[in-house]
Amino acid sequence: MSKTQPARGMRDFLPADIRKRNYVIGIIKKVYESYGFEPLETPAVENLETLTGKYGEEGNQLMFRILKRGEKLDISQGEKGLADLALRYDLTVPLARVVANYKNELPRFFKRYQIQPVWRADRPAKGRFREFYQCDVDAIGSSSMMVEAELISAVCEILQRLGFTDYKIRINHRKLLTGILDVVGVPKNYHIDALVELDKLDKIGSEGVLNGLMGKGISEKEGEALIFMFKRLSMAPTMLSIFDEQNKISEFSEDLRYKIHKDSLIGSLEKAREILSGSKDVQEAISDLIGIVNLITSEKVISTIQPDPSLARGLSYYTGTIMEVNVPDFAGSLTGGGRYDGLIGMFGKDAIPACGLSIGLERILYVMEERGMFDKLIAEGRLKADSADVLVTVWDEKTVGESLKLANELRSNGLRVLVYPEADKLGKQFKYADSIGIKTAIIMRDEEIAENKVKVKNLQTSEEETFAREEIAEKIKSR
Repeated sequence: MSKTQPARGMRDFLPADIRKRNYVIGIIKKVYESYGFEPLETPAVENLETLTGKYGEEGNQLMFRILKRGEKLDISQGEKGLADLALRYDLTVPLARVVANYKNELPRFFKRYQIQPVWRADRPAKGRFREFYQCDVDAIGSSSMMVEAELISAVCEILQRLGFTDYKIRINHRKLLTGILDVVGVPKNYHIDALVELDKLDKIGSEGVLNGLMGKGISEKEGEALIFMFKRLSMAPTMLSIFDEQNKISEFSEDLRYKIHKDSLIGSLEKAREILSGSKDVQEAISDLIGIVNLITSEKVISTIQPDPSLARGLSYYTGTIMEVNVPDFAGSLTGGGRYDGLIGMFGKDAIPACGLSIGLERILYVMEERGMFDKLIAEGRLKADSADVLVTVWDEKTVGESLKLANELRSNGLRVLVYPEADKLGKQFKYADSIGIKTAIIMRDEEIAENKVKVKNLQTSEEETFAREEIAEKIKSR
């Protein structure tokens, strides 16, 4: 007998799942479009050469490669003779290919969002799958820190609309990391390996990262110096930490809270500049990060920002600012991204500045489910938990046409209507409606049809009321 389960790391989505996913995607689209981002879609399959060399060694290992077809398959040539295509690994590299290919057809500043699945041959775990959706937003063509500030603001608005209140946006800069690696003496040929290991710091801790660094050939002394430097930078005192300890900041006005957050962020960044004063890369990175802070005008947004010098982001194409969004009860990030000014140029075209963020739809859904956030949305009426507003019953074979006619009248008035597919006992029809979450049923027997009336039954209370047929749509809407 064939297995009925989907492949490992893949999932089926039942109607209730789809409604939740569509709700979240709808909010993401609405916010992205309110910031002027335009939709884009790319193929699920890319040429293998398009993807390889863009994600680092780990990314190359996790690609789902596609075997060549028929006579093209040549085992004697190794991998080159076996595969020439791969499933999309992320949405950023395909975007870079599109921009390089359609450069003359796209506007100078191209703002796009893309919501599509990607595939990675990863080990499935809690909130981690082999097929998952990314909800990307990117701005192409500008080096201004306004891009980062807008991306951060858009993601904050999405999370707030979804009901998140306890998230933090960790920000860092690849040049700051490079400067730290240089200051502690990590050789340049080990920088990429060091960043891959540092990206695991919040997951496996200092000891795990130190072992990983040593496993990559970085000396114990250099590894310990690196971790010590991160701790030193993160311990820099700020006004915000003082007020937080005294539990005073909530008592202040919004304008004063904004000023305290902003001054505290700039103060911590200036402290890092002072500690690492000998590095040109660090000075440029700090200036960029302070520039972003200065461009954020909302207290709700600026209060979520947290500079984190240990944030690495493992993908090798990042060149500047890097960002992640985290919540306390989930080990990974909900959102991640950064600036990748060199990626588009890798396709043999002019270097074009670019920056983007990716929201992990599956992770958002997982956390919302675990926290019961969807139950609250359903209770508030913001998320539908049923497939229809009303069930139109079928009294007998002679009245089927009237049931279908009424259903169309109700649909034309904006209601979601399900018609029971056959004449059956009313009890069975009511039981079916209840099983799929429909709370209202309409009964049309011969006498109701003759009087141009309908009977409405509340399936939760069993109460019945009779209304004129022309009134029924408004009566159901008002319930």
